Amino acid sequence: MREIICFDHVSYAYEKGREALTDVSVSIHKGEKVAVLGNNGAGKSTFFLLANGVLFPQKGSVFFSGSAVGRKEKELNRLRRGVGLVFQDPDEQLLAGTVEEEISFGPMNLSLEEADVRRRVDESIRMLQLEPLRERAPQYLSGGEKKRVSIADVLAMEPEMLLLDEPTSSLDPANTKRLEQTLHMLSAKGLALVVTTHHVDFVWRWAERVLVFHAGSLAADAPPETVFADKALLQKCNLEQPILYRVGEALGLTPLPRTVEEFTAAIKRKQ
Repeated sequence: MREIICFDHVSYAYEKGREALTDVSVSIHKGEKVAVLGNNGAGKSTFFLLANGVLFPQKGSVFFSGSAVGRKEKELNRLRRGVGLVFQDPDEQLLAGTVEEEISFGPMNLSLEEADVRRRVDESIRMLQLEPLRERAPQYLSGGEKKRVSIADVLAMEPEMLLLDEPTSSLDPANTKRLEQTLHMLSAKGLALVVTTHHVDFVWRWAERVLVFHAGSLAADAPPETVFADKALLQKCNLEQPILYRVGEALGLTPLPRTVEEFTAAIKRKQ
């Protein structure tokens, strides 16, 4: 798979002597579904801000599509266009009077032709199934609708990678399921998806790879099966095993079920 972004021994400190991220080396590739776990203060937000070009490494380098990202505005803008950031709270991101205006804001700032802006907006609205909301004011939408608009907002910039900060927070089960379907669809289209979350059950269902941050360092980079089997790692990072992992292990199910449907099928096979 093609490498989208690479951290090469990256460190960052907000104040002298207190590093928020220490010597992190990691690469994210096209189409990957990556979950990021860790306590508050573990370094997850700093990792996102460095990956999006909001912050610049104090040590080490960030590479985007194989090229090192320097401090020049042109290089940083290329990174910011290629790596989209979806905030945890959509209200921090949604500013325009209508959904259509909101989604068009980013492409218009790229000085694109009107036809290209229209194409990007229409494609984003179609992918996120927002057509009925096109003329609605974003501030009056439900939490799930706002989340979809905030994702469409970033998709209109046609990034290669999406960073999503706690995307399932404050969503009810129906909207959480819809969001997961959206994430699967985006991954199938080749976007790299990196999601910070505290919900280990979501990680177990969705992720192909898990990054665990602890005290500013990358404590683990492995498939979910490996991460959740490492009890010493979980204890050190104050993490728990997902419910289906624990139940499946207790019942001796192989492979361990990742979804309720897989669990039901496994139980039927054992009967």
